[in-house]
Amino acid sequence: MNQPSPVGAKALIANPALQPLAFLIGRWRTTGTHPLVPGEALRGVTTFAWHEGGAFIVMRTEVHAPKFPDVLAIIGSDDTAGRFAMTYFDERGTSRLFTVTAGDRTVTWLRDDPHFAQTTTLTAEGPDKLVGTGRMSLDGGAWAADLSQVFERGD
Repeated sequence: MNQPSPVGAKALIANPALQPLAFLIGRWRTTGTHPLVPGEALRGVTTFAWHEGGAFIVMRTEVHAPKFPDVLAIIGSDDTAGRFAMTYFDERGTSRLFTVTAGDRTVTWLRDDPHFAQTTTLTAEGPDKLVGTGRMSLDGGAWAADLSQVFERGD
């Protein structure tokens, strides 16, 4: 018996606007630091994968420490405006919207909320290593260190 084609199947194609983020695609082992747990190496895994034929990028993140939630995020684009956005959701039921910008093998996501702002910049240091720097600001105060990680490609 033949399976019916998915609804909207013609849109299951690569989104050329997302090509500046293609360097992220893959499975990454992570080691990080966070001011909540000084001196502790936070290990985990992050994956970036094409979704729906390449129309979106899906990020999944696990940090193997109890204070850090598992995360699912979807990155999409507005090709006319030349912008990206990320919709974030974690195991606590927290959902957030981030503005995403891409540079030459860099990507930054930013949530500019007056009560809890966050930003992370990932920079490629070769094909198999990313360095991520996180910052946060509480109630409009000074920006301080947040989760920062080194990503190494592989299992």
